[in-house]
Amino acid sequence: MRRTLILIAAVIALFGAGLWLLRQTPASDTDTKAPVVLAAASLQEAMEAAADAWAAKGHPRPVLSFAASSALARQVETDAPADLFISADEEWMDQLAARNKIDRATRATLLGNRLVLIAPASSKLALQITPGFPLARALGGGRLALADPSGVPAGRYAKQALETMGVWQEVSNRIAAGDNVRAALSLVARGEAPLGIVYATDARVESKVRVVATFPESSHAAILYPIAQLSASRSKDAAGLRAFLLSPEGRAVFTRFGFTVPRT
Repeated sequence: MRRTLILIAAVIALFGAGLWLLRQTPASDTDTKAPVVLAAASLQEAMEAAADAWAAKGHPRPVLSFAASSALARQVETDAPADLFISADEEWMDQLAARNKIDRATRATLLGNRLVLIAPASSKLALQITPGFPLARALGGGRLALADPSGVPAGRYAKQALETMGVWQEVSNRIAAGDNVRAALSLVARGEAPLGIVYATDARVESKVRVVATFPESSHAAILYPIAQLSASRSKDAAGLRAFLLSPEGRAVFTRFGFTVPRT
């Protein structure tokens, strides 16, 4: 009896050890693993909808992480586990390419956008964006909400547009800089800033703001969203998801939210 109990105990121990090893063994590249997508904050609603459309086809739903392109690029530089990166400008993607953090063959331009001046929905302000337009006067005693122009794409586009219009110097010391474009949007939506500059798609998803005017496309660099698969990607679904997002079906999801499809 004692020998039988010892044998049973040994079998149980071996079985438990086997389960522990299974839990500790990393998933192989061929295992089903949802892609991790790092996407610019302005893509939030559209990318969520695109992820749902991809999952409806029977794929694992992607894991989505949204922030300023600058913050996401820095995560990629420190080898954060992810599969796809969608930036709100070319510059951050260029930086990752120079450091061999992306598979350059997978880089493509996914979407485009426009830049707009917004105010709280209750504001009656009327302005036309022309050279020298009275932006500083329109601010009154308030500040202009922007994404941080030192590194965040939306802020850099905004600064460039204001410089082109000849009004940056008048307002440069009256900027309320947000960590990303959605932070700038929120400042205006809450009435904490009388005016802000965001993407047209951001204004569409926030009922508490209204578009005062749209900046001429010639006033700033083209707003483009490049996509690429990361060099460290391990998800077998990453390439398929990228192809879906670039397909007419995938891009149609984004255009519903106001994004544009760049000419090829």
